[in-house]
Amino acid sequence: MSKQVPTLDERPPDVGELTPPDRTLMGPGPSDVHPRVLRAMSTPLVGHLDPSFVEIMDEVQELLRYAFRTDNRWTIPVSGTGSASMEAAIGNLVEPGDTMLVPTNGYFGGRMRSMAERAGGDVVEVDAPWGEPLDPVDVERAFDEHQPDVFGFVHAETSTGVRQPDVSELTDIAHAHDAYVIADCVTSLGGVEMRVDEWGVDVAYSAPQKCLSCPPGASPLTLNDRAMEKVLSREERARSWYLDLSLLEGYWGDERAYHHTAPITNVYALREALRLVAEEGIEDRWDRHRAVAGELKAGLRDLGLEMNAAEECWLPSLNAVRVPDGVDDAAVIDRLLDEYDLEIASGLGDLEGEIWRIGCMGRSARRENVEYLLAALADALAEQGYEA
Repeated sequence: MSKQVPTLDERPPDVGELTPPDRTLMGPGPSDVHPRVLRAMSTPLVGHLDPSFVEIMDEVQELLRYAFRTDNRWTIPVSGTGSASMEAAIGNLVEPGDTMLVPTNGYFGGRMRSMAERAGGDVVEVDAPWGEPLDPVDVERAFDEHQPDVFGFVHAETSTGVRQPDVSELTDIAHAHDAYVIADCVTSLGGVEMRVDEWGVDVAYSAPQKCLSCPPGASPLTLNDRAMEKVLSREERARSWYLDLSLLEGYWGDERAYHHTAPITNVYALREALRLVAEEGIEDRWDRHRAVAGELKAGLRDLGLEMNAAEECWLPSLNAVRVPDGVDDAAVIDRLLDEYDLEIASGLGDLEGEIWRIGCMGRSARRENVEYLLAALADALAEQGYEA
């Protein structure tokens, strides 16, 4: 019996005006966006090779260098979300036959592994439990055993709330073995101390919707000359045409040759978000995140809640909080969203259902947000019979 083919409905879809809820965003991203950034997105479009846009491109690159604390010439916003800048970094630096060392201490180390394998690399691991940083001793041991060509680490692990300390020690180990270092700065750029040049990082990538408080769509990436020389001297072209940095170099470099149509409005937004970073001052911004997140951490402890990360590797921009025994983590998340228009998130991977992930990033890192969240969370916990 043949299936009946549905007929085309001639009526246009009945879709009303866009009215998303006005949330307070305290999850792992996106964070609240500054009104100035939203206004920048409403300004007129120009062509992606218009002289005025070329000037904007120059300004965005200079502002990104300030945020990354680098003089790298090869500093650009990749057209796409943070995963695009991540894949641009790994997919260009890792060639078929290269060995990449990746961490096992969080969800995004696993994503590094997947991207390196797709790039044709051989992947080896340096182990650490979820919720702990990498130990430099283990990293050195892994280098001695595997002699990797590329080493990737996550500076701010969004899945566990752990900040990797001792970055310079890790990069020194890698460079002593003539390896390249890729740093995941998705949840740290613009909110947690990160010094690309001083700490010896060869490649760093990030996303705009975290500590930069910018809508996703144009994602920061920086490479030093040593890393870019490897990219430009590849024997085999990168497997992604869209993210091939040897081609993107023609658009974002001196030539300004057509490669693709850049997300113009997202570049406007990123420029304004980075202007806000520069006006505040990058070090003052790091201090603000630490101070406001410290008040959040103190309030959570007053509620009897335990942080997932130890103090020495606590990540101010992403606070992972242990779910108390007998409390339904999803019910708390739902109540905050339904009753308070307040977003937090559950755990990922090995920590799913065991932690809440509470962001304190960019414009969301304000004392009034922290006070609001603590009051709402206390209510949601009390509803389940939890006593602080």
